[in-house]
Amino acid sequence: MTNIDKHSAGSFCWIELHTTDQAAAKTFYGSLFGWAPHDGPMGPNDYYTEFKLQGREAAAACTLRPDEKSQGIPPYWMIYISVDNADAASAKAQQLGGKAFGPAFDVMDAGRMAVVQDPTGAVFCVWQAKKNAGIGIAQVNGTLCWADLSTPDTKRASDFYSALFGWQLITDPKDPSGYVHIKNGEHHIGGIPPASYRQPGMPAHWMAYFQVDDVDATANKAKEMGAKLHLPPMSMEGVGRMSVIADPQGAAFSIFKSAR
Repeated sequence: MTNIDKHSAGSFCWIELHTTDQAAAKTFYGSLFGWAPHDGPMGPNDYYTEFKLQGREAAAACTLRPDEKSQGIPPYWMIYISVDNADAASAKAQQLGGKAFGPAFDVMDAGRMAVVQDPTGAVFCVWQAKKNAGIGIAQVNGTLCWADLSTPDTKRASDFYSALFGWQLITDPKDPSGYVHIKNGEHHIGGIPPASYRQPGMPAHWMAYFQVDDVDATANKAKEMGAKLHLPPMSMEGVGRMSVIADPQGAAFSIFKSAR
């Protein structure tokens, strides 16, 4: 287990579920990952749920906004990336061919953020921490451990993210698949699977991976609670075991156990 007090710029620092049934999500993820929900007010009839593990922040959940529902946007997990300056990152993203959904804004005294879309269509948030650094725990069952970018244009996406965050995007000559590894400073944090692996017509998106102690048991438990397995548990030689799951409301995420 690792406690985190600060996220270096360019790292995945927060993960937030946008769902149609917040109460059901609290029950599902609480049971699946052992997350303890803590609710805080967000407006007259709205609340924000922070999920804690061992007393430290692991993730969060909120209800899909009416404008998202009216556009037919399904439930999803949103990835946040740490930056030193949210306004500068948002401006730079636009210069690099991305799009910002409105200007950066303060989240009370927790931090400042902006919602950004990369040039290939994947949406993420940038987070400039003030009082809230983000995820406070790692390397234990139920914590964010990786994120993959599903995109139809690997080169365009790679150019964008390396220019925006200083990420190194590396292919392994020994890996014939062409999977691109994302390295932030000294840390491997995610990747870009080959475009040939994608479902045709699927919009570009980020996929969050949560570390678990037992992939098969976790996938079975999720299924028993009404989730669907997009990808039943499978092993990647020398890498680990994983499964892709849609929670009962339809938000997709992956679970992973490293072979190392």
